[in-house]
Amino acid sequence: MALEIKGLSIEREGRLVVSDFSLSLQPGKVAAVLGANGAGKSELVLGIAGVLPLRAGSVHADGVPIAGRVPEAVRAAGVAAVPEGHRVFSRLSVDDNLRVAGAVLPSDEVGEKLAHVYTLFPELDERRSQIAGTMSGGQQQMLAIGHALMARPRYLLIDEMSLGLAPLIVKRLVGAVSQLVADGVGVLLVEQFTEVALALADTVVVMRMGRTQYAGPASAIRDTPEILNTAYF
Repeated sequence: MALEIKGLSIEREGRLVVSDFSLSLQPGKVAAVLGANGAGKSELVLGIAGVLPLRAGSVHADGVPIAGRVPEAVRAAGVAAVPEGHRVFSRLSVDDNLRVAGAVLPSDEVGEKLAHVYTLFPELDERRSQIAGTMSGGQQQMLAIGHALMARPRYLLIDEMSLGLAPLIVKRLVGAVSQLVADGVGVLLVEQFTEVALALADTVVVMRMGRTQYAGPASAIRDTPEILNTAYF
């Protein structure tokens, strides 16, 4: 069982933004994708999630091919994305946000998934009736992750989880992701901030201008930071 990405190339507005990307992500593991702005990290998430067109390559979720499928089909196959930018339905309440995200579930499973999200994020449980757009950025990021979790993913793609958030909130989110990983969810974490990524990651891929510059164990980068500098520059 794994999320297997092989030779993936992705287009955006007719331009190749990711070239020949490969990765194997097992359940209960974290793969961090690092790189500067413009490296192709966000496009990678959107391509896997079915939002951007693929030029080449394959993606399989536990043996099921998902490359080129629409986002709803990718989610149904067990792969859910949390795009950059704390994207929530800003005019709906927290509870309604999650119920909308869980509309694809059988009705008898919605309550179970809601309970799971509220247990993981008690901050949201306390704000069930609050309009999402009135919450802080950190709370909205929790809700965005909750959105994805309502799809019962086996693999979670999180893009720039910590961007613009206070250190205490980032620490809280890291704890939540660690719990998901302990529960067996595989996480692909896209990050600009290496400290956050390396605190969680088992493996690391460094991208530069759409191409892989380094792929290997996170421990190698923790022990030898020069590897990361070389890959970036």
